[in-house]
Parts: sequence; C-alpha cells; structure tokens
Amino acid sequence: MKLLVHLSIFLSILFVSLPCSYSCTPNDKNALLQIKKSLNNPPLLSSWNPRTDCCTGWTGVECTNRRVTALSVSSGEVSGQIPYQIGDLLDLRTLDFSYLTNLTGNIPRTITKLKNLNTLFFKHTSLSGPIPDYISELKSLTFLDLSFNQFTGPIPGSLSQMPKLEAIQINNNKLTGSIPNSFGSFVGNVPNLYLSNNKLSGKIPESLSKYDFNAVDLSGNGFQGDGFMFFGRNKTTVRVDLSRNMFNFDLVKVKFARSIVSLDLSHNHIYGKIPPALTKLHLEHFNVSDNHLCGKIPTGGLLQTFESSAYAHNICLCGTPLKAC
Repeated sequence: MKLLVHLSIFLSILFVSLPCSYSCTPNDKNALLQIKKSLNNPPLLSSWNPRTDCCTGWTGVECTNRRVTALSVSSGEVSGQIPYQIGDLLDLRTLDFSYLTNLTGNIPRTITKLKNLNTLFFKHTSLSGPIPDYISELKSLTFLDLSFNQFTGPIPGSLSQMPKLEAIQINNNKLTGSIPNSFGSFVGNVPNLYLSNNKLSGKIPESLSKYDFNAVDLSGNGFQGDGFMFFGRNKTTVRVDLSRNMFNFDLVKVKFARSIVSLDLSHNHIYGKIPPALTKLHLEHFNVSDNHLCGKIPTGGLLQTFESSAYAHNICLCGTPLKAC
C-alpha cells in the first residue's frame, strides 16, 4: 500500500511539472491577451481567460503543436484598431478580422512578421487609408480579402510580387487610379481579380492579355477603352464582369473562351453586333443591356433563354427575346 501511495504522489508531481502537450506557449498567450486589451476587452473575447489554456476553448483561436496558427475575430462588438501585437503570433497561417464595423485605422506594419500567413481576411470593417505596399512582404499569402472597407488611394503595384496569391479581393472600397502596369508581370500565380465597386478608372494595361484569368470582376468603376485582354478563344476563363463602366469596343471582334459561364458587359458603351460564337457557350448568366449594340440576336444555344432585360436599352437589337426584327 505504501508503495502505491509513493507511486501516486510521484506521478502527480510528474504530471503537474510537465507542460500539457496541447497548451499554448507563454509568448502566444501573452500576445493574445495584449490583443484583447488593445481591443478594449470586448465581450466577444470573454473566453480569453488568463487562467486557462489559450489553445482550449478560447473563441477564434486554433493551435497546432502548441502554437497559435489561426485567429478569427469576427461578427461582434469590437472597437479600436488592429493591434500591433498581431505580429507576435509568428506561426499564424490564417488571420480573420471581419464583420467588425467599429474596427478602424489601417493595417499595422507588424503584420509583415507573419511569414507563414497564407489567408488574410480583413473584410466588412471600417479600415481606411491606403492599402500598404508592405503587405506584399507576405510571400506565403494565398488569399487576400480586403473587401467592403474604406480603403482609399491606388492599388499597390507590389501585389503582383506575391507569388502564391490566388485571389485579390479589394472590391467595395474607395480605391482610385488605374490597374497597375505591374499587373502585367505577376511573379507566380495569376490571381482572380475582384476590383468591383471602387472609383478606379483609365484603360486596362494591354500586358494583361497574356494571362489566363479564371475570374475577373471590374464592375462598378470608371474603366474606359477596350476589354479584349480578358478574352481569348484558347483561354479557360470562367467569369467576366465588366459591367457599369465606360468600356468602348466592338463586340463582334471579341474571341470568347468556350469555358465562360458568366458574362456581364451591361452598362457600357460597347457597340457592334452580338457575335454568333456566343451561342456555343454554356452560359449561366449573361447581360449586355444598356450598350450601343445593334442587329439580330443570334439564334441557338442559350441566348434565347435569358430575359429580355439582358438585352434591353441598346440602339437597335432585335429578335427573341426582344421584338422581331
């Protein structure tokens, strides 16, 4: 019996003295508590109790091998700015501060310390000011979503220097200027471009024509000139939305990829006729309304399956689903 008691005491001491295999490191825990303090200790983060393990039960925190690898603070009453201590979570792979309407300021430079970060979501907040050039130092980043904020100024040309980027989502901000010429020189992946609902303008760099974008959305801006660079018979593009701009080109001359399933060219100054090649596409969404198009809508394919509103307000389009020619 005495032997069993001694053995029990020994095991208890051993258990207490060894760190739990899944408990977070002191540095990560301290960084998280500083982040909570900087955000004015919001109720959303009430589970972040200094007496408990940050890898177990802390809202929005995920760990791998005792290191914090994902942090999501979203959809809550959080006010203040993105804490600079975010850069102390050196093993972060995913960072998400979204749906926080009282989150203000800009992106702190300390974010560049997160060399392993592959997903960055700062969307639906009140972040403002220019999108900082130094964000391009995040060379492991795969997805960048800064949509639905108050960012101003130009699109940083340095975004083209992020080799693993698969999507640039900076739509629904107040960005100005044109698409950077450097977007004709992506160093790695060719990312999807989501630039809609800003105050962008000018012509699209012709150098973009060499790229095979999967999805492009430039809608709701002030772009002018030609849009040919997003099309090509041998491309594999799936979705193109150039609506609500001032594009001005002859639609007949456009060579469409057979892969396109969504095409919106509405509310521009596009002229000419609707090319018969569009009857070969398996379109799920199609809109060429409010342009300067003329002539008979080609028959065949799916063109007659769309509502008349998809063709409305052109100069002299006719044929099903519009009136007969």
